[in-house]
Amino acid sequence: MSDRTVEGEWMPQDGDNMLGFMRMMSGNKASMYELLAYEQSEQGLVSRVKHFKPGMIGMEEKEKFDQYNFVEASKGKVVLQKQGEDLRIIYEKRSNDQFAIMRGNLAEGKWAFKDLFVFNRVK
Repeated sequence: MSDRTVEGEWMPQDGDNMLGFMRMMSGNKASMYELLAYEQSEQGLVSRVKHFKPGMIGMEEKEKFDQYNFVEASKGKVVLQKQGEDLRIIYEKRSNDQFAIMRGNLAEGKWAFKDLFVFNRVK
């Protein structure tokens, strides 16, 4: 069993944006933080992501971030694609108490996805 945990929180949508953050832990020490901004843009819905090492040391250059563009949505599921890459992220509500983030790559003309994170509601 791994001593790695990932916690995530998303604020409710307000206007044209929604914010989220994640904390990745290894044992009792932070290994990475992630800040996510979901925004409406001229291109439609985008997700902009910045990563930080412990000590709030940015992993991307100051003005840089990862951007994921909206591809499609269905009930309980949204698909985003990393700008300039054959990498997709799926956010999926699996139940009232479980949410998953899957990562997929294009291989031989088909998208193949695997779970990246599975979040279970803490009661």
